[in-house]
Amino acid sequence: MNNLPAWTLEPAGTDRLEAICDLKDQVMRADLERLGRWDPERSRRRVRDSFSTEFTSVLLVEGQFAGSVTVRPDDRGGRHLELFYLAPRLQGRGLGTAVLRHLLADADAAGEPVHLVVLQGSAARRLYERHGFTVVHQDPVDVHLYRPVPAANTEPVAGTEPAVT
Repeated sequence: MNNLPAWTLEPAGTDRLEAICDLKDQVMRADLERLGRWDPERSRRRVRDSFSTEFTSVLLVEGQFAGSVTVRPDDRGGRHLELFYLAPRLQGRGLGTAVLRHLLADADAAGEPVHLVVLQGSAARRLYERHGFTVVHQDPVDVHLYRPVPAANTEPVAGTEPAVT
């Protein structure tokens, strides 16, 4: 039985920027404080600098703002996932997993790997690792993760078997 609330991703307009900043502060503050990196102005500036009406989407749950995610081209090839925030009241219910699966299915269909960065000690790291991300680099603050395009199904599709000569 699926008990997830109805959700959609929609392009984010500039009218959503402050709501995304507020949500990031709410979701990330404890981890940033733990790492000695909490600075409210820097936190909001980083969201503003990364926000893009072209690449940022808002997550709506039953029509109400509940999160955000940005998926932009990565300089190394593939996609870079960032600004993925989910309202605390909705965390731990499988919604973040559902959204991530949707984003990864889109990247897989395009044949593109995905890069992202999480904070050291972040619970989100476990979510990403369950979905095939591995650590490629880390420092005292950040953990850089990468998910390659999954290997293609090795079973031949009917009618595509190589001719035997």
